[in-house]
Amino acid sequence: MAKTQEFKTEVRQLLNLMINSLYSNRDIFLRELIANAADALDKARFESLTKSELSAEWQIKITFDKDAKTLTISDNGIGMNEAEVVENIGTIAKSGTRAFLQMMEANKENKADLPEMIGQFGVGFYSAFMVAGKVELRTKKRGSDDPAVLWTSEGEGSFTLDAAPEYDATGTEIKLFLKDDAEKYLDRWMIVSLIRKYSDYIEYPIVVPEEKENEDKTKTLVDTVVNSQKAIWLRKPSEVTEDEYKSFYSHLSNFGGTEYLKAIHMAAEGTSEFKALLFLPKEAPFNFLMPEIQKKGLQLYVKRVFITDECKALLPDYLRFVCGVVDSSDLPLNVSREILQENPLLARIEKAVTAKILSELKHLLENDRESYEKFFDQFGRVLKEGIHTDFANGDKLKDLVLYETMNGERGKKITLAEYVKAMPENQKEIFYISGDKYESVASNPALEYFRKAGFDVLFMTDPIDEWIMQSMFQYDKKNFKSVVKGDFAVDGAADTAKDAAEKYAKLVEYLKKEFGTELSDVRFSSRLTDSPCCLITEGNALSPHLERLFRAMHQEVPVSKRILELNAAHPLVEKLEALVEKGDSPELGDYVRVLYDQALLIEGSPIPDPADFAKRVTALLSGALK
Repeated sequence: MAKTQEFKTEVRQLLNLMINSLYSNRDIFLRELIANAADALDKARFESLTKSELSAEWQIKITFDKDAKTLTISDNGIGMNEAEVVENIGTIAKSGTRAFLQMMEANKENKADLPEMIGQFGVGFYSAFMVAGKVELRTKKRGSDDPAVLWTSEGEGSFTLDAAPEYDATGTEIKLFLKDDAEKYLDRWMIVSLIRKYSDYIEYPIVVPEEKENEDKTKTLVDTVVNSQKAIWLRKPSEVTEDEYKSFYSHLSNFGGTEYLKAIHMAAEGTSEFKALLFLPKEAPFNFLMPEIQKKGLQLYVKRVFITDECKALLPDYLRFVCGVVDSSDLPLNVSREILQENPLLARIEKAVTAKILSELKHLLENDRESYEKFFDQFGRVLKEGIHTDFANGDKLKDLVLYETMNGERGKKITLAEYVKAMPENQKEIFYISGDKYESVASNPALEYFRKAGFDVLFMTDPIDEWIMQSMFQYDKKNFKSVVKGDFAVDGAADTAKDAAEKYAKLVEYLKKEFGTELSDVRFSSRLTDSPCCLITEGNALSPHLERLFRAMHQEVPVSKRILELNAAHPLVEKLEALVEKGDSPELGDYVRVLYDQALLIEGSPIPDPADFAKRVTALLSGALK
């Protein structure tokens, strides 16, 4: 008995968009339905590895009836029972559907690329309603005694479920009752051209009946395979067209769209034999930082048999923006998904794939700097993670990172190799400063000595930069040194600091007493040339920037006590010393507190009490204007 059910709210919204808003490229509905059929065949083929009774001559078949205005896509894959139909077709309300709707909302003004992306969110089936006023789906689960199911909908608020006793096959058949303005999809040449454009690489035969003339002049419909069936990753690069690359990238991509930066072919022989086709993306999508709907890893095939579309062992996490296929000749065909991650062969493949990707990125950096810099702006933050997590490839990754610098133009980034090459002969370390943004680090008083000395300083403004600095250690046998951490040694600085400490001993004593446990020390150094003071962190302590990042992630970290460094040559220091010696200045406390708060603001740290700071500044201004 037929049962009618309502679509979930998200599905109704999605169908409305499919039917009314995405007409820019309706051709892709066929690509999506064929891709779904291929996925069903993959699953059935995998199941048949351990259950030989499920084996079949796998194929996808497309037929059309011009009189009835119907187009039918069928496969003999895994099929579904009623519960799976309801879950996968009728009431989908999963993260992929919601994410696609969010993307639609975010791209109201430009929907040109949206049809290319629907399959990446698990909503490809609904593209059928772009061309059909009614859809009938018949399906029967392979290897199950569950009866066949008929699912029917006109793409509005509901769908109907019924038994399908007339459907005696196993697999799935989708019949589209085409709209009047979609009758071109009843022409065989149109169907064949779309298959060859979008789905030629599908390794299962895609059959479309063709009318053949017999010797007696009568005509017969003959099933004809119209796709090459040669997996794109097994073909020579010269044999693959740009359209095929784009279509395959769209099929694979975790991000959606057809634009990619580079396609990388691999053919490894020896201890691990495999072929691979990998893609570097051109741009990060809006949902790049939404891990709940992002796949990680590459698709894995064994001797062209699909195993899994998310093999995390084939790719380190910091290369998760790469998508592609690896086809191994060494892994056993009956390898299970559960024990896959533990297979030592995968570790060897991962090592080779990682080396190839890093090599291609280095080549891009050296030969197409503009494209690499655009890529790094999109994915550099993720790539940097590898410096902290992949010790074996640490040096290769250090060659790939880019930074703005103190002496460089705003927006211009350089490599570590370029920084080292430009170092003056008397510079022994690589200097850097980290912070929230360019403006905050560029204005830090701790840079003053380096400007005067002609040394450059790397600006590290990615949230991840200071975290990975714990693993950077050296580059080209030169140590990294933060300009706002630890002691600062300059020839003669020790004697100068000692003299200043003696000269301004009363001021130092006052400051230590005034700030008590807020500061770990008050001292003089040669780090400053123009500003009266700055705040420095002990060498092993967390910087204020890193503390703020940890707290933003709701992690409790101890507050590091700071060092207040003074510039002995600054007239303000001399005047403060005079006030301390005078001993009867009621404003002295306000002066030093404002000075301390200013030092916090300049480095990008929040001041403890903004209202108190404003009150002190107002009082001092009022006194100065008498």
